[in-house]
Amino acid sequence: MKLFRALALLLVVTGLSGCGYNAIQRQDEGVKTAWSEVINQYQRRADLVPNLVNTVKGYAQHEEKVLIEVTQARAKVGTMQLSPDALNDPQKLQEFQAAQGQLSSALSRLMVVSENYPQLKADGLFQNLQAQLEGTENRITVARNRYIQAVQEYNVLIRSFPNNLTAKMFGYQVKPNFTVENEKAIATAPTVDFNATPAPAPAATH
Repeated sequence: MKLFRALALLLVVTGLSGCGYNAIQRQDEGVKTAWSEVINQYQRRADLVPNLVNTVKGYAQHEEKVLIEVTQARAKVGTMQLSPDALNDPQKLQEFQAAQGQLSSALSRLMVVSENYPQLKADGLFQNLQAQLEGTENRITVARNRYIQAVQEYNVLIRSFPNNLTAKMFGYQVKPNFTVENEKAIATAPTVDFNATPAPAPAATH
């Protein structure tokens, strides 16, 4: 009897392996790992925002609107946490993308505004923060691209026969991915051209 059970278990394990169960497990974990790296890099960017805003505020108090936009966008991404277990919800992923896209746009506007303040651009802390921001944006792009590839490979795997039967049996579903139109928006990293001729600083109001 024990031998029969052992043989039966071996057949089940072999059958699952042959139907792609183990491969689905690996790909699913790969997607979660890739997503964790995306979150880490987005958090790294969010952590830079308060110091960046405070530094700009010291030289560009008249840019209150832009500073508020950045602060609000940063606060919004803080509420848009998306765990790996929630990645199957396309609406939540879209909302997450939209929030990150708003922060990217706000940061880009802040960098453009900084061009009007030569003293700000010459500030060592600002230069350091700007360099960290650009490096983080690059890391975000790399992490996001790896996630996109991981999702594509996972989706192809669970759609292929006979893996699709195994996926259906165990409840594995196609995962949504970054949309093309939003991908273009959030892939634009804030940049500053330190060689550009600065525009005159706005006159102080009394």
